[in-house]
Amino acid sequence: MSTATAAIGRGVARRFSLDRRYLPVLGTVIVFLLMLLIGGLRYENFLSPAVISNLFINNAHLIVLAAGMTFVILTGGIDLSVGAVLALSSVITATMLQAGISLAIVLPVALLSGAAIGLGMGVMIQYFDVQPFVATLAGMFLARGLCFIFAPESVPIRHEGFISLTNWGLSAGRWRLTAAVVIALLVVAGSWWVLHRTRFGRTVYAVGGGEQSATLMGLRVARTKVLVYVISGTCASLAGILFAMFSRSGYALTGVGMELDAIAAVVIGGTLLVGGMGFVLGSVVGVLVLGLIQTLITFEGTLSSWWTKIVIGVLLLVFVILQRVLSLRRT
Repeated sequence: MSTATAAIGRGVARRFSLDRRYLPVLGTVIVFLLMLLIGGLRYENFLSPAVISNLFINNAHLIVLAAGMTFVILTGGIDLSVGAVLALSSVITATMLQAGISLAIVLPVALLSGAAIGLGMGVMIQYFDVQPFVATLAGMFLARGLCFIFAPESVPIRHEGFISLTNWGLSAGRWRLTAAVVIALLVVAGSWWVLHRTRFGRTVYAVGGGEQSATLMGLRVARTKVLVYVISGTCASLAGILFAMFSRSGYALTGVGMELDAIAAVVIGGTLLVGGMGFVLGSVVGVLVLGLIQTLITFEGTLSSWWTKIVIGVLLLVFVILQRVLSLRRT
């Protein structure tokens, strides 16, 4: 009788035990909720609809960057070019609109610029066996250099159609969603569907879990590794358009260091740097954590903005250590 009871108990425990894959994401969600709780208790109006809405509005471009970066890191790669590609896309958008070119032409050209750079980096990595760090570093220098060729100075955007798109939004009381936020959420939804409901998404996870094993299973490893960089580049160029909507300008020095923010958001969101485990929704929560840190420091008023980097660094170290522990247990 005791043996049967013990077996039933083990079965129940297994049924209700939490999969280790979800532990980093759960940790991120708990950190986010604790920050909301602390802010709500400490500061008046911290949890107001306006503050929460601005958290999404101010970070819409970073959400799109992190979504694209999630694909790359899931395969065990890295993309250092996204900040420069974001700047390039914003500069292309601003200069072409200033020249009087139709918005229907400008937006696809801006998106294709990032996709082309991502394709070039993916080909270098897969077919020329260049390390992702080196290939994407080259892509970063290329994109940043092209920015200064297109426009060495800031270019304001006064195109009526673009400004109308920027001003569009959904409101319900004090809650507000801009066009940029809606686009960012659609990108996240599409990324989730691709990663969890398609053969390509399953291949992305398989490549990150073990490239040789994925090859032996007959999966299209080469195509997948190239396509994740195309996706990352396209997301970066879309983020550049969203940032241009936010700032109503294009500037060559936009996005300096933003690739590090995207990587930090993805890692804090629970995606393993070695690949094979992670969730795009976790990356979104990671972005919101970064934004909430800045919001808390702004409400405090007496702290230097550099505390944002310090807190992000501490969180990043904690989550990297957690990832290392989970990787060792999985091994």
